[in-house]
Amino acid sequence: MARLAALLSQLEPSEAAIGVAYLSSQLRQRQIGVGYAAIRDLPPPAPEATLSLVEIDTLLETIGQVAGRDSQAERRRQLVGLFARATADEQHFLARLLLGEVRQGALEGIMQDALARALGVPLSDVRRAVMLRGDLGAVAEAGLQAGAAGLSAFRLQVGQPLQPMLAQSAQTIAEALERISPAAVEWKLDGARVQIHVLGQDVRVFTRSLDDITPRVPELVEMARALPVRSVVLDGEALSLRADGRPQPFQVSASRFGSRLDVERLRASLPLTPFVFDVLHLDGEDLVDRPAAERHAMLAATVPERWRAPRIVTEDVAEAEAFLQDTLAHGHEGVLVKALDSTYAAGRRGAGWIKVKPTLGLDLVILAAEWGHGRRTGWLSNLHLGARDPESGSFVMLGKTFKGLTDEMLRWQTQRLLDLEDRRDRWTIYVRPELLAEIAFDSVQRSPRYPGGVTLRFARVVRYREDKRPEDADTLQTIQALAP
Repeated sequence: MARLAALLSQLEPSEAAIGVAYLSSQLRQRQIGVGYAAIRDLPPPAPEATLSLVEIDTLLETIGQVAGRDSQAERRRQLVGLFARATADEQHFLARLLLGEVRQGALEGIMQDALARALGVPLSDVRRAVMLRGDLGAVAEAGLQAGAAGLSAFRLQVGQPLQPMLAQSAQTIAEALERISPAAVEWKLDGARVQIHVLGQDVRVFTRSLDDITPRVPELVEMARALPVRSVVLDGEALSLRADGRPQPFQVSASRFGSRLDVERLRASLPLTPFVFDVLHLDGEDLVDRPAAERHAMLAATVPERWRAPRIVTEDVAEAEAFLQDTLAHGHEGVLVKALDSTYAAGRRGAGWIKVKPTLGLDLVILAAEWGHGRRTGWLSNLHLGARDPESGSFVMLGKTFKGLTDEMLRWQTQRLLDLEDRRDRWTIYVRPELLAEIAFDSVQRSPRYPGGVTLRFARVVRYREDKRPEDADTLQTIQALAP
């Protein structure tokens, strides 16, 4: 942590966003069309360091924009030119960066802590700025430019997405109400998280990863334009319902958000229904610091009931349990128990929200996979599951599973995991920790066999979560707390 903080403190403000991305093993361009083949047979290293971060980022941006005939050869030519100007250490780092193999464990939470140390400000100041800006690199640039004043200058901007608030887990309604009471208990929906921004007639819809999907979801745009507001920021879920009102499978709803083509045809066959559950801004007033009960009252006065997530407010376990059973009867996966006095803790699994599902589930990172045998020969089958450890910034293995995988999932995961390959031995492909899966299980039990001291009983794969990032994985500490 101290070394990361020292590195950040040495950056110029113009280098901050680039440095944060590179230390987090990310390209700011995400993808530039460069793989293993492009970095074979590199030129000899330069004797002296002459490249700057800004220059490297500009060159990578240029490479990523190469298109058309012979684009692969042109990208290779420009890449060779870049590497010819890099020293041996720089070549090594750049190669690992391009392949996503900078493995020093600096996830966003670690980088936020390092930035706070570099700036000499409370971590809460950095977290709040990142919440409001949604971009750690931009926050780092402002902090290095103007210190604490640069961080405090960030405000919620309609049209610029915030990181979504996340929930902790509990096994039962009773456990959740022991931690929060009285509480709002509302439907937990198996759809896609959406953040809807309205400014006049301008509407923008963002995913939980802050991608703009406005052209793909005309139903949500029409709903937003029908609201009696000048400006608003809404948080919710959207999903496709069957004729009987029950939800379509997650993969069916997700297909609406992934497709840029034939939107009107898909809308006719798989219309989306919004379920809004929070309001973060309304008609010029930011609400993230207001208690949840006040925010919901303002939401109810703004958004019609048919577009809001159903909920009750109670402290009675029996009443909350009955609401959970009714939610399940409607085909949804569980409930969220929410503290009435909680502020909006964007980007964090705060104590203010607790999810309760009858089948326990976690979002875990795939660390490796073993080749199958028998009818699974030729496919990667047995998955190594990892939880996030915020203290070390690494992932800790909890166990393995090959259950819950359909043939389609086996085919897909084999190709996807081979694309993420880091190294291999005779039976196992070890991968970069980038792919998340939702894992259902019956219970957590103590086990000295695994480094975290716990493992999952009867773990099985529910689905892959490509809409989530590694830093969204559940923590080791959350899972240890579920163990008897």
